[in-house]
Amino acid sequence: MVRSNHKNSRGLWNTRLGFILAASGSAVGLGNIWKFPYIVGQNGGGAFVLIYILCTIAIGLPIMLAEFTIGRKTSLNPVGAFQSLKSGTHWVKIGYMGVLAGFFILSFYAVVGGWTLAYVVKAFTHTISNFSSPKEAGQFFGSFISNTWEVLVYQALFMGICVGIVLRGIQGGIERACKILMPTLVIILILLMFRALTLPGAMAGVEFYLKPDFSKVGPQTILIALGQAFFSLSLGMGCMLTYGSYLPERENLASATVYVVIFDTMIALLVGMVIFPAVFAMGLQPTEGPSLVFSVLPTVFVSIPFGNLVSIIFFALLAIAAITSGISLLEVVVAYFIDQRKWSRKKAVLITSTIIFSFGVPSGLSFGVLSDVKVFDMTFFDHVDNFASNYLLPLGGMLTAIFVGWIWGTKSAEEEIEKNEAKFRWRNTWGFLIRYITPIAVFLVFCAKFF
Repeated sequence: MVRSNHKNSRGLWNTRLGFILAASGSAVGLGNIWKFPYIVGQNGGGAFVLIYILCTIAIGLPIMLAEFTIGRKTSLNPVGAFQSLKSGTHWVKIGYMGVLAGFFILSFYAVVGGWTLAYVVKAFTHTISNFSSPKEAGQFFGSFISNTWEVLVYQALFMGICVGIVLRGIQGGIERACKILMPTLVIILILLMFRALTLPGAMAGVEFYLKPDFSKVGPQTILIALGQAFFSLSLGMGCMLTYGSYLPERENLASATVYVVIFDTMIALLVGMVIFPAVFAMGLQPTEGPSLVFSVLPTVFVSIPFGNLVSIIFFALLAIAAITSGISLLEVVVAYFIDQRKWSRKKAVLITSTIIFSFGVPSGLSFGVLSDVKVFDMTFFDHVDNFASNYLLPLGGMLTAIFVGWIWGTKSAEEEIEKNEAKFRWRNTWGFLIRYITPIAVFLVFCAKFF
């Protein structure tokens, strides 16, 4: 009864759909829309997509289920969860790593989220509707991100939107927002996909995207696919564990995990069906890299009928994806202070968001006044991104898999998964993956960063 009252006082997801959309919103971020297309383009197209899907099923899904299970079992934030299961041990540090990851990632993620909001405004005002070449669009983007006050204003606006949603709690804020934002995101993607597929020459992009060319696949390709599958699902950063802690006991964890993974993968694949037909139709290269979204696509939009409207819709899509991930990152940090420090939600949200924004200011200035301030040839933005993405996330994911597989034990985890007579038909497969395959695979991704 105590645990039930605790869950109710923290808040619960009102519906299964609300939880799936919120968890999918956390997973579906700029990694799916900004990063996935250019990684596919740089790694041979269809063959990479196939490997990515396999990695998502074999590695991403088992860890996500593990995080949901720990969260629901303990009804606590990452730190409290590991303390509850293994109090007084070093395993509690995994929880602190998750909270720190949420803090660090949101500090620079808000910068990029601000860029997406800015480009929505610039698309509305036709500021980005007259580029004649990707070079010109790239120069404009470089000028924008070096503008100190403009960048900081949009960064603050992005944080303000996240704060407004998280302040309203689980049902009234995060769940309600995601029930609107995620269907909107899917509708926008489908509209953009149909527009891209009707462009002359679009089928060449579809063929590149869907036809596997295994001659371009090597060990590094597999590691990149594995890393993308891991990071695109928001694993290792405490988001899924925290969202799992708001799950009622009636929820079927295994099927909910499958739905979230399917939704996230579907979004990534849909994005590819938008980007590659458009890029090939305009005679551009699919290997453009990170500049694809902000430097190449504005040029594409200029060259097609109703291009400015398409531009507005596309950057609105980017902004929605960024916001749904941003609120989950903020909730990780907020939940820690609510559970462990007994702060009110309002106090936790306002104080932590202010600190996160302040810490993120140097990241926002890393492309302007602080662009020449580098340590080991990396800006402040690069260092925060590198520390969180290349160290905290893979270590957190790997240690979570080891914890569930060997310390807490798959038997204990399976008892939680099968609560209320829930069916867990692939328990043996999951147990094998979480104990042997997943930690080794994530370890390889982690080690690949050093070579």
